[in-house]
Amino acid sequence: MKLTISGAKVITLKEALTLNEDQLSTLRDDLQNKINSQKELGAYVEQFTNESINLSNKSGIPIAVKANINVLDQETTSCSNILKGYISPYNATVIEKLHENGLSAFGRANMDEFAMGSSTESSCYGNTLNPVDNTKTPGGSSGGSAAAVAAGIAIAALGTDTGGSIRQPAAYCGVVGMKPTYGRVSRYGISAYSSSLDQCGPITQNVEDAAILYDIISGHDCKDSTSANVDYTPVTPNLDPEKKLTIAVIDNYIAEASKDIQDAYTATIEKLKDAGHTIVHKNMMDTKKHISSYYIVATAEASANLSRYDGIRYGNRAEASSLKQTYAKTKTEGFGEEVQKRIMLGSFVLSSGYYDAYYIKAQKVRHLIKDEFDAIFNEADLILSPVAPTTAPKIGAFETSLEMYLSDIYTISVNLAGLPAISVPVAKDSDGMPIGLQLIAKAFDEQTLFDGALSLEQSVNYKK
Repeated sequence: MKLTISGAKVITLKEALTLNEDQLSTLRDDLQNKINSQKELGAYVEQFTNESINLSNKSGIPIAVKANINVLDQETTSCSNILKGYISPYNATVIEKLHENGLSAFGRANMDEFAMGSSTESSCYGNTLNPVDNTKTPGGSSGGSAAAVAAGIAIAALGTDTGGSIRQPAAYCGVVGMKPTYGRVSRYGISAYSSSLDQCGPITQNVEDAAILYDIISGHDCKDSTSANVDYTPVTPNLDPEKKLTIAVIDNYIAEASKDIQDAYTATIEKLKDAGHTIVHKNMMDTKKHISSYYIVATAEASANLSRYDGIRYGNRAEASSLKQTYAKTKTEGFGEEVQKRIMLGSFVLSSGYYDAYYIKAQKVRHLIKDEFDAIFNEADLILSPVAPTTAPKIGAFETSLEMYLSDIYTISVNLAGLPAISVPVAKDSDGMPIGLQLIAKAFDEQTLFDGALSLEQSVNYKK
């Protein structure tokens, strides 16, 4: 069964910035009505809990916010049972930046539990459906954010990207998703999965909106020790889709993709050539090494980050007769299956007998991946790559965790290297499902990334 998206068009962020408060109030009411009428989509936590959507700023342009981003006086659960009932005592820095620019958090977007997943099926609230075809997954972990934008029940949204969690759902749902350079956007107030990989970014209807929202949330933050204290020039006023760029394509990557993805990739390269860009051909190491390195680093950091959720200081606490049993029961009952798997894997690779054999080797491979990117960027401005090896799979199609991990083969290297990247819809497969490709830029060169993305968007002229 397909969930129609006819009439899903909603005002763009650029257009919303021109509205007065009375017009914005009407817009928020209209969005609330649409959200209520599409509860089966499950893009928002409130669609499962039958709650009204709350504004964080009491006014302003409504922006959907992933449920792992703290919003003052609102429940922040990261879609995990272990945090149900936790009310945030503060705003994340990205929320404060929304407020400073006349925007407001509007609804908690559904997600994979603690951002661990690629399909938004591990949420404690339930599945989010793909708005194009509700038998398909919207991707993950920011599936709710992407689905809300694609379905026209959000102007724009914030997601987080640890290994592709913005770009992959954006590609599956036919919207734009952008991961900034590591350290460009503050992580303060965002529940951590993997601290050296996580980054918050925009999911929007088009490239220009992504640039606008990126400009709003970017910048140094003294509250975040990983925030980059570097000069910042706004991207949006300087957007130039006419700039001619050298774009590298990774020839050995495409062999692992489906025929639909391969055809879209080839056609897009020709359109970029027609737009005046220069294409160069490169190869990179086997993506299996990317997968191995990523899941060792990410799970190791997750095992440390999630150790704080013990039922003692906040969140749910299981009843038990001793402190040890309290810890064990709280985590067993509070964490879902996928989260438990990753905590155990992370604890294993950090253990004294295996630290050198796994974790240290993974960090060395991570360094090699970054070196490969650096070498390519000596000759190219951008890299064009698939986002995922297939279009959106059926809900429940991942029979094992490994199958799910393999859906991230093209995105995780970007996080390991700390680079910016953006997913742009370029075509549809034989079933009418969106196909997204990503552009990757060198660190802190978001201007070139957005210039190339805007040129790509105009060249392919994607239609819903």
